[in-house]
Amino acid sequence: MISPVLPSYARADLSFVTGKGAWLITADGRRFLDFGGGIAVMALGHGHPVLVQALKDQAGKLWHTSNLYTVPEQQELAAKLVEHTFADTTFFCNSGTEAGELAVKMARKYWHAHGQPERTTVLCFKGAFHGRSIGMISAAGAEKLVKGFGPLAPGFEHLPFGDHDALRTAAARPDVGAIMLEPVQGESGIKPVPDHCLKGLRDLCDAYGLLLILDEIQCGMGRTGRLFAHEWAGIAPDIMMIAKGIGGGFPIGALLATEAAAVGMTPGTHGSTYGGNPLGCAVASAVMDEITRDGFLDDVNRRAGLLRQKAEGLVASHPDVFEAVRGAGFMLGLVCRKPNLDVINAAYAEEMLTVPAGDNVVRLLPALTLTEAEIAEGVARLDRAATALSAQGSSAAE
Repeated sequence: MISPVLPSYARADLSFVTGKGAWLITADGRRFLDFGGGIAVMALGHGHPVLVQALKDQAGKLWHTSNLYTVPEQQELAAKLVEHTFADTTFFCNSGTEAGELAVKMARKYWHAHGQPERTTVLCFKGAFHGRSIGMISAAGAEKLVKGFGPLAPGFEHLPFGDHDALRTAAARPDVGAIMLEPVQGESGIKPVPDHCLKGLRDLCDAYGLLLILDEIQCGMGRTGRLFAHEWAGIAPDIMMIAKGIGGGFPIGALLATEAAAVGMTPGTHGSTYGGNPLGCAVASAVMDEITRDGFLDDVNRRAGLLRQKAEGLVASHPDVFEAVRGAGFMLGLVCRKPNLDVINAAYAEEMLTVPAGDNVVRLLPALTLTEAEIAEGVARLDRAATALSAQGSSAAE
């Protein structure tokens, strides 16, 4: 008999009733150290008092009016995002997938407005993940995402990750209008695009007049130690998708763009019933205030450096379990020698939460507020999990 909840997830046999900071607590009182962060969503941890207060204050006033009217909370959040980014304008939606759909619409509308409607192709990269709508699985193209869901949306070409020659050849074609990528691929195993490659992409787009679309849904909002990951390379996109951390657990996404890139998006070209509602914007505005306050990201970088150092030590101590560490800030991947799901299950036994990814990687995506003591405790729990896995291997060999 089918579950009343669609069985589209292979869920762990765990549930939680409350959370505080980096900790999630079950009904029977077990305390799990959360290094998954709701898959990079809980930027400020669970139950952050500033976010809770912002939610309560707004909930007592107004939840929803629709985009038929001016929404002051939306305007306030948009102004903060414009102030701290490359963008001139912002559209609010409910998820990263929705932001991705608008990014493609905006790019195609840009070329239509410039009298070149044939430039519809968006160049994407193998290993990408942009969401699970038909449009976004078409953009990613991976078999595990698209199998059984055809016909797919046309207008996307998938290039090998890191193949510069293929990229340059494709970018020169007259049907191409944009390049879309994650500065750090998340779902495929925490694969950062090197800074010099991001610079090269920006130059390539400028050379051929292409729009550069960055997907910072997972790697944005302070996750890598800058407000957005592309800032490390000293570049700016034309269009950017964000979600996850911007709401600190409240579902909200956004599409940021330059005035030039958004030229075709006139009244009636896009909309969202719930997008930019007062409740979501009030919470996201509080998140922005916390992450952009003086010294916050400097402290994130300091503590993230400690996590990286300890994670490297963990790899060195368990070479039969782990192969390497990659990523940046509080977006790290442990490349595993043993099956990554075995590592994750062993961590469950130590009351520790992590997240699987492709390429046999375990993701570490904790709250940006993670303390030094919690970093030490988390690595200690992973150390015990790895030790248990090694012991199982030794017993099997005997």
